[in-house]
Amino acid sequence: MDQTDAGRAAAKVADRDRLYIDGEWVKPLDALPMPVQDPATEDVVAHVPAAGSADVDRAVAAARAAFDPWASLSPADRADHLDRLLAALSARSEQIAATVAIEVGTPIKVAQRVQTGLPLAVLRGYAARARAGFEPETIGNSLVVREPAGVVGAITPWNYPLHQVIAKVGAALAAGCTVVLKPAELTPLTAYLLFDAIDEAGLPPGVVNLVSGSGPVAGAALAAHPDVDVVSFTGSAATGAAISRLAADRIARVTLELGGKSANVILPDADLAKAVKVGVGNAFLNAGQTCTAWTRMLVHRSVYEEAVELAATASAGYPTGDPFDPATRLGPLVSERQRDRVRTYVDKGLADGARLVSGGPDAPVPARGWFVAPTVFADVDPDDTIAQEEIFGPVLSIIPFADDDQAVAIANNSRYGLAGGVWSGDEERALAVARRLRTGAVDINGGAFNPQAPFGGYKQSGIGRELGEHGLSEFLETKSIQR
Repeated sequence: MDQTDAGRAAAKVADRDRLYIDGEWVKPLDALPMPVQDPATEDVVAHVPAAGSADVDRAVAAARAAFDPWASLSPADRADHLDRLLAALSARSEQIAATVAIEVGTPIKVAQRVQTGLPLAVLRGYAARARAGFEPETIGNSLVVREPAGVVGAITPWNYPLHQVIAKVGAALAAGCTVVLKPAELTPLTAYLLFDAIDEAGLPPGVVNLVSGSGPVAGAALAAHPDVDVVSFTGSAATGAAISRLAADRIARVTLELGGKSANVILPDADLAKAVKVGVGNAFLNAGQTCTAWTRMLVHRSVYEEAVELAATASAGYPTGDPFDPATRLGPLVSERQRDRVRTYVDKGLADGARLVSGGPDAPVPARGWFVAPTVFADVDPDDTIAQEEIFGPVLSIIPFADDDQAVAIANNSRYGLAGGVWSGDEERALAVARRLRTGAVDINGGAFNPQAPFGGYKQSGIGRELGEHGLSEFLETKSIQR
């Protein structure tokens, strides 16, 4: 058995034919098997149930029945449950990383560090926050208290199949809510490992429920359900709008974490080599399938051509290959459809006259699997399609600017506003530019991701925030009691 085969074996991938409802693994009422494919091999590796609306009804009913007892628990008791879940999930970390590598295509080292390590850190933070409780606030003659919002319908994406779940489920449980989770149909296996851990940890029946299935069926049923108080969704802007419409009829709260087209602004006094290297790595993380990816690199004209050469060199350091090969830095796209979509954008960039610096449609990639070569375009017009639309693949656009004002204007020339970066040898200058960017998060000179800071976007990048105190607040109601 070679290294790649051993890695796949560690995932212990197998068919699942049950849903997790009311604390038990139960047969779906009416569901056909739904295939899960390995994007590196194109093989079907497992099947899970595609739940229908009747299964969603069962899950929501279980969550509703469990809400009052769970919400009534002391903060310390809820925290104890989350600590036990954290321990059960941590014991599965190797299997989780291998499973993510199989169903997403994330290189195993990144799957271990980011896809597994990050959500464990987030859950640890929510367990600590649950233990702290929510102290009431006195405003004049009013006692202001925070209370659990109710039953949460969590609908999560395929690109970070554990982190995005924990960001919602961990916060909701810490707040005292109960949850029905509908994971992405392309990557449900990681969610099943989470629910193995939930079952082992002994969370009370009905507190967390799993309905695997498609977005148009299970996802829509969950978003429209009259007994769901909060819908938390991560995915495309188009689907987010559709979910908002489904929830609007009953005036349900909706939180949305949607797309991005983030700008990485490199000012002329920046450490150019570092800024470009980190920027390319950010754009290509998870094969570019990251909503916060800095897919627009904005560079001052005085160092522009040097930056283009540095980006080409950096791009060459991202060989495509099997996720379990230690030499691989760029895995496949998650599906054939996603691969074809990204190829269409590459062709569009060429047709619009952008200069191909590296990669492109003729660059070599493995014959088997849904791969796209790491691609860098220069001389991209800020209004070009590849500079405006979220590609969700390893495609970087480099755009020149003349001064700070123009850099800000180009960066803000987007319907999205999720993330971004600013690089400068003068931190105050970088901060001034960062404050002008219409985006939910900005990293200055490669500042590290903070899982306790609020995460979310401006404009069509979403509504509300995830992570930390601000993320937990999305699952709380505020009550004023006058005395």
